[in-house]
Amino acid sequence: MKKNLIWQDYETCRVKYRIDHIVEIETMQPESSRKWICLFTGMLLLAGSFSLPVSAAEEAPEFSGPNSVRGTLREDEAPKEKVIRFKGMDRLLKPYFDFKERLNTEHGFAFGTDYTALYQRADESLGRDSAAGGIYRLFADWTLFDRDSGNTGALVVKVENRHRLDTMVPQNLGFETGYAGLTGVPFSNYSGNRDWGLTNLFWRQRLGQGRMSFVAGWVDVTDYLDVYGMINPWTSFTNLAFLTSPTIAAPNQGLGASLAFMATDNIYVIGGLADANGDATDPKGGFDTFFNDSEYFKHIEVGWTSAQQKLYLDNVHITLWQADERDDARVLDGWGASFSAATFIDGKWMPFLRGGYAHDGGALWEKSVSTGLGYYVKGRSDLLGLGLNWNRPSNTAVGPDLDDQYTMEAFYRIQLTRRLAVTPDVQLIVDPALNPDEDKIWVLGLRARLAL
Repeated sequence: MKKNLIWQDYETCRVKYRIDHIVEIETMQPESSRKWICLFTGMLLLAGSFSLPVSAAEEAPEFSGPNSVRGTLREDEAPKEKVIRFKGMDRLLKPYFDFKERLNTEHGFAFGTDYTALYQRADESLGRDSAAGGIYRLFADWTLFDRDSGNTGALVVKVENRHRLDTMVPQNLGFETGYAGLTGVPFSNYSGNRDWGLTNLFWRQRLGQGRMSFVAGWVDVTDYLDVYGMINPWTSFTNLAFLTSPTIAAPNQGLGASLAFMATDNIYVIGGLADANGDATDPKGGFDTFFNDSEYFKHIEVGWTSAQQKLYLDNVHITLWQADERDDARVLDGWGASFSAATFIDGKWMPFLRGGYAHDGGALWEKSVSTGLGYYVKGRSDLLGLGLNWNRPSNTAVGPDLDDQYTMEAFYRIQLTRRLAVTPDVQLIVDPALNPDEDKIWVLGLRARLAL
């Protein structure tokens, strides 16, 4: 298993280490006294006073994106430069993180939990002008078979509690203002005003030393469908225009299966099928809708990547999808195609260009083109993002003969501590399709995420 080198900075020296041992100690300042301090620090480290949790990034690469369970665990464990240091809090939480490390190292059980809250306010609206919501998540990835090989078998689970913190959740604010879109994904209420939902419970089997992966069970197709490096709604954009394309009629979480494989060293293929009537709050009912209603969402994606380990960082792909008619929901069958190109330059810059077309099927938009840029600050701790979008709402899903809309979103994610990030966000909606009396609507937002 390849172990990447990592640098850790201290006041007087830098320590290069692998997962298993210290490799090199380097003095940052030339004074002899500082050299001795650095040497002493290194001796303490070598004696075992410092340890790095086994990172998910050290394992076989995934075909899923950064918002999947494995992607989330990997991002949360990555070293970060923070604005504020709470040494007392670090000491208090050390037994907890040591416990997590032991579970992962000894039993292959990696887990995490987080809480994310979002507040948004619009300067113009047809109704309410503010919204707030919160989401608590508990997730785990348990490797049960062949942990020492690339052909691992793992159980993946995630549960969520979604609730409003204002009179309305952010996912509804867009339509409340007259914008035919979603300004605050995924901050919603579940159906029937239920708070808890099962969003992952599936088996993942890797084959061919990780070059092939198969998942089956209770899946979220947005974990591996049309992904790119800026698709994570917990850490990057919040407007759906810059996440999973609104021209894809992606269903809610439900029963499904997907197969992904590297056809060559650079070409990959992902295909799958999922219940078009998925409901995260009713897993039992999901068996009835999957096997009896037989209304499915199917997709296939063919893409190029510079390396499997960089699949969602350097990525160009085309996605084709088809959705069956949903009788009870009164949604027509449909199909669509989307395109995405993104690359990671110098470990800092991520430009992207994405577009899509949909013919019915329940997709929110008929046509869409998005472009933008991400810029990572402080090694990949802070993130600055800018996105621009043009779209045409769907005649069947939203309304006939609506005007085109234009969307801009800009955000800056600040890593306050190792585990807490806050993200100020601003969105500009030009020519909102359902509010023709307004030329533009500003939406200000603030997101906070605590990951443990």
